Amino acid sequence: MSAIPPQSKKSLIAGIVQEKIYNLLQQGKRLDGRSPVDLRPITITTGIVEKADGSSLVSLGKTKILVGIKTEIGTPYPDRPKEGSFTVNAELLPLASIGFEPGPPDERGVELARVVDRSIRESKAIDLEKLCLIEGEKAYILFIDIYVLDYDGNYYDPSVIAALAALVTAKIPKYEVVGGKVQKTGEYFNLKLQKLPFTTTFGLIRGKFLVDPQLEEEAALDVSIIIGVDQEGNIVSIQKNSPGLIPETILEQLIEIAQEKTNAIRNKFCEALNIVI
Repeated sequence: MSAIPPQSKKSLIAGIVQEKIYNLLQQGKRLDGRSPVDLRPITITTGIVEKADGSSLVSLGKTKILVGIKTEIGTPYPDRPKEGSFTVNAELLPLASIGFEPGPPDERGVELARVVDRSIRESKAIDLEKLCLIEGEKAYILFIDIYVLDYDGNYYDPSVIAALAALVTAKIPKYEVVGGKVQKTGEYFNLKLQKLPFTTTFGLIRGKFLVDPQLEEEAALDVSIIIGVDQEGNIVSIQKNSPGLIPETILEQLIEIAQEKTNAIRNKFCEALNIVI
């Protein structure tokens, strides 16, 4: 009797797990006891990295994300001479998962950075014009660095939370223009975000959906999608991060749930950071 090839074994196991998850979803249940629309517990801690201008550690279940903010003075982009800028980088640390490898960011890290960047940028959360010091010459540049420290599925939503928490609590070194030159004052200022956009990640299995997939669920999904929403209910970003079709009727339902879940995340965020919007 011939042995089953490793790839076939993997496919067989994945099929069994998917069947189990699907059967549970039909009953309104999940592997970890949640309902299909429940998020895992969220914890938010700020001021984690002493040498960063801003930092935060966010846990979504067992997935842990660290974000650090650093600021530099640079030249505005030629097509946006009156604005400062920001850039987002993401690193999937090998210690977080056996599936993450050392080296430069792969396509998963690039995609994670893109999701966070788009949520912040398209919502216009940061007033970039207030970061300009001398038009066309000098402006603040914010570097938002994301590190996945522990991975148990869905690093998108906690990364957005962590980035915003680090931005809100950052103490940015203050510069002023004296005689046409930019000088450091020794003082600091806080960013006042115009919007608080958060994301909700969904997974679909045979037409059934779930919110915030953990690792075992994530491996069994047919398709997943991340939807970003601001506090006014506006859709600021949508990223379908795997092949597969999503029926229009289901997408409409997912958007409604995303609006509800991001509002719950926002309330948790404001409570944890003691802010009012």
